[in-house]
Amino acid sequence: MTGRKKLVGQRIAVLAADGFEKVELTAPVAALRTAGAEVDIISLRSGKIRGMNLHQPADLIPVDFTVDEVSARDYDGLLIPGGFMNPDMLRQSAEARDFVRAFDLLGKPIATLCHGPWVLASSGLLSGRTLTSWPGVRDDMIHAGAIWLDQEVVRDGNLVTSRGPQDMLPFVREMIALYAGNAGSKAALRQRHHSDPQREGRAS
Repeated sequence: MTGRKKLVGQRIAVLAADGFEKVELTAPVAALRTAGAEVDIISLRSGKIRGMNLHQPADLIPVDFTVDEVSARDYDGLLIPGGFMNPDMLRQSAEARDFVRAFDLLGKPIATLCHGPWVLASSGLLSGRTLTSWPGVRDDMIHAGAIWLDQEVVRDGNLVTSRGPQDMLPFVREMIALYAGNAGSKAALRQRHHSDPQREGRAS
């Protein structure tokens, strides 16, 4: 699915809470690891979070770190899976919103699909951006200032979005390409911010 190990040396944060759509987390994470990336599951609390298969409870996934334990500077990219309850919980968390904003502030890649762009909307990151999402939240995206397209995947700068599980293959391809394109600049970015003690993920 990903070809060569394009992401060796990269560390990707997956921001998720209870109610994530299982395939929207597990399929991209598997592709990231196959491409050589290190992946951490970041959530609002420690322990495990439960996914969903549509309306049915799915597996528990171990959390690596809580959102207040990490910084966007620790990572090379961000993935936000969808589902209904998951992004709704995340967007109500000030710490989660700050974590997401920090990735955008640093120009780091963000990939999300389905209802995941809700988190970007609540973080104030969609004004003038072009994206797609689950069609049912189209109006929310437009009201947040985005240009919404009914396409399987949309790339706009450091942002890749997709409509949902039905578009998983093109989403994963574009996600890997986005993160791989960031590899050349990550060392310089880390050097630039190395001496600054502020942790972007918790900045207001």
